[in-house]
Amino acid sequence: MNMHSPNEPDAPEAMTPAPTVHAGATPMIEQFIEIKAANPDSLLFYRMGDFYELFFDDAEKASRALGIVLTKRGKYQGLDIPMCGVPVHAADDYLQKLIGQGFRVAVCEQIEDPAEAKKRGGKSVVRRDVVRLVTPGTITEDKLLAPSESSFLMALGRVKGGADHSFALAWIDISTGAFRVTDTTADRLLADIFRVDPRELIVAEPVFHDPELKPVFDVLGRVASPQPPSLFDSASATGRIARFFDVATPDSFGAFSRAELSAISGAIAYVEKTQKAERPPLSRPEREEQGSTLFIDPATRGNLELLRTLSGSREGSLFKAIDRTVTGGGARLLADRLMAPLTDPAAIGARLDSVSFFRSETRLCQAVRSSLKSVADMPRALSRLALNRGGPRDLGALRAGFEAAGAIAEIFAATALPPELAAALAAIHALPQALAQHLTQALGDELPLLKRDGGFLRGGYHADLDEMRALRDESRKVIAGLERSLIDETGIRSLKIRHNNVLGYYIEVTANHHAVMTGSDGAKARFIHRQTMANAMRFTTTELAELETKIANAADRALNIELAAFDALTAEAVGEAEKIRAGADALAVLDVSAALALLSESEAWCRPVVDSSLAFEIAGGRHPVVEQALRRSGDGPFVANDCDLSPEGSAKNGAIWLLTGPNMGGKSTFLRQNALIAILAQTGSFVPATSAHIGVVDRLFSRVGASDDLARGRSTFMVEMVETAAILNQAGERALVILDEIGRGTATFDGLSIAWAAVEYLHEKNRCRAIFATHFHEMTSLAGKLARLSNVTMRVKEWENDVVFLHEVG
Repeated sequence: MNMHSPNEPDAPEAMTPAPTVHAGATPMIEQFIEIKAANPDSLLFYRMGDFYELFFDDAEKASRALGIVLTKRGKYQGLDIPMCGVPVHAADDYLQKLIGQGFRVAVCEQIEDPAEAKKRGGKSVVRRDVVRLVTPGTITEDKLLAPSESSFLMALGRVKGGADHSFALAWIDISTGAFRVTDTTADRLLADIFRVDPRELIVAEPVFHDPELKPVFDVLGRVASPQPPSLFDSASATGRIARFFDVATPDSFGAFSRAELSAISGAIAYVEKTQKAERPPLSRPEREEQGSTLFIDPATRGNLELLRTLSGSREGSLFKAIDRTVTGGGARLLADRLMAPLTDPAAIGARLDSVSFFRSETRLCQAVRSSLKSVADMPRALSRLALNRGGPRDLGALRAGFEAAGAIAEIFAATALPPELAAALAAIHALPQALAQHLTQALGDELPLLKRDGGFLRGGYHADLDEMRALRDESRKVIAGLERSLIDETGIRSLKIRHNNVLGYYIEVTANHHAVMTGSDGAKARFIHRQTMANAMRFTTTELAELETKIANAADRALNIELAAFDALTAEAVGEAEKIRAGADALAVLDVSAALALLSESEAWCRPVVDSSLAFEIAGGRHPVVEQALRRSGDGPFVANDCDLSPEGSAKNGAIWLLTGPNMGGKSTFLRQNALIAILAQTGSFVPATSAHIGVVDRLFSRVGASDDLARGRSTFMVEMVETAAILNQAGERALVILDEIGRGTATFDGLSIAWAAVEYLHEKNRCRAIFATHFHEMTSLAGKLARLSNVTMRVKEWENDVVFLHEVG
């Protein structure tokens, strides 16, 4: 989630006038001003022929953001009108740059032909209207999307409930149709938003400007934007949901709270607003129960670098280290699971069973992965088709997915599967076979990008199309064939079919054959005289005239036949959206399970035991990212370490390790690796250890590394204290807390006091599992006072007057 605001252009020396007054404007500029006034928060891409033009402030902003030339076009109120433009054929590339910098773009197309405009008068301007709003959370084009990343639009709903407010979040990936919703609270709000990692968050204007929520929106920056409160009206939400999904009532979707209805309504209304007349094939909103996933606050997510490093790169992240998926849907599912590990041991066990199955069935795993490699991104292709942005290759993506699904179904034939994989196979079997057959029959092997290019239907699929193609591509052969037929019929060996711009196609014979051509019998009566020359006579026939018309119109008719077939196949596919999406989700599950099995085999990871106890026993644990980095650099093997934070005897609380050791000794790596092992285990993955027994963690907190927040006036020490206080206020007995060097940002005695108090509070109040790294060696005396606290250290040894870091915990 990018939290930086786009760079606004500096104020020009002569300010561009706000385009609000029409006096003196040309009809075209007047039209631009009117449309821009209706879309004040978006850059207006105004279609003019083969270009999208931008004017006034939009031109200045776009030219700076895109690095294109700023020019001028005419004057308005006595000042030059700034202008820049981008070619229509390359618009996606420019949209990608603008969206990446946080801009929203209104795409304004010509909705009538210039000839139609002229009929209304010589000065009439071609009618234009905005056909789509392109925003960070509503993009569907391949060029604008990362295959391995979801692209969520999120809506925040808030309703008054007694003395307090109730909150909910709904999020949609318009490119895949995924739609989920959950209740949340004010104190969990930011954590839940970061868990989903939306590209865009929409909020009702009064909520956005609520001073109590200002810290949340300050952190989110440009990701969040205010919208009219009418979009979030919970009273009218039921009707809006019913209309969108074309059902009498959404009661069958589940029982949603008023806040959830408000969030769902906001998300749907925004999709309708941005997509105009088009409707994406969204799934019905799926409710996520609060507490069903591991709570990880934003600071901890950043410290652990789950999807991206602190610099924003995927290289060096946990996701990059473990991703062995071969499909876009599988990569997105893996990322979603990493961001939301489960807290139900049974659900975690079901995922682990799937990984174990593939781990034990090596050949089957390889066969499934081989078939999955041919799977294109079915949900995204389907969404583009539904939004009238698709092309033949999107239909081809569906065909490829169906073919791969069929191959996988055969691989699993008569194989006993664990429950998660059995459910996935059932969804694969339920894919629409009739549609799959139609696509196979209809589509050619080589598909063009755009449907307007034609040539995507297979020969033999449509008899009329074959005829039109033959006329278009082989008109000479068709004419020659008719000529031979007429020679045989008339016996005139010199008969020719010729063409000129005056007569078009005609039959020519020598003058001495006129009697044969003009005889009174029925066969000859069909020849129609066109022209007499000195030595020749020219005729036509109804058949030749019709053939000429067909040849002249063949290309257009061939394309129209293909476009009609494309529309029919698209409609059939969109009608099967629910089954296609379920089948694609099933393929993603297979991909993730097989990929994790391959990972566990190649990296020698073990299956963890995850249950409802408070255990935390890791034997031979390793840091998954650092271990791979050491292997690539050739810097030696990673040193594995044990960690046991389990309660002893009948105690109902976990142990605390107080970890000391020198800088560069490996303390931070050890802290992070245990947090990552917990996340991986609850994601449903094997873990980098020789054995692991983990009682479900419900909240994970990490305070590792130093950073400030100068934009909000907070020093490194202030940030540390705020985050530490949040941990101490929220951690319960099922929490896992990782703290590093608390108190270092102030005077030594004050820092020691803070660290000492924090450890005592964790032991006596939070009573959770924790690792507390410190340089304050005085704190080791706490082991004699606190029964569940143990002292451990990162070992070093002296060798030839030098210190050697062993990276061992003991």
